[in-house]
Amino acid sequence: MSVEHAPPEVQLAVDLIYLLECNEIAPEIALAALEIVKHDYQAKLAKQAQSAKEY
Repeated sequence: MSVEHAPPEVQLAVDLIYLLECNEIAPEIALAALEIVKHDYQAKLAKQAQSAKEY
């Protein structure tokens, strides 16, 4: 299966890996940054869910 036909989350993962590798980001730095991003997006989802309940 080519990346063009992969689900959007797989396409994004491939793009992120490429970006991190091209910029020679150390694995421990990449993982720490991704953990921050994960928490940020989890908070956004929680906020969206809360907003949806209010309407």
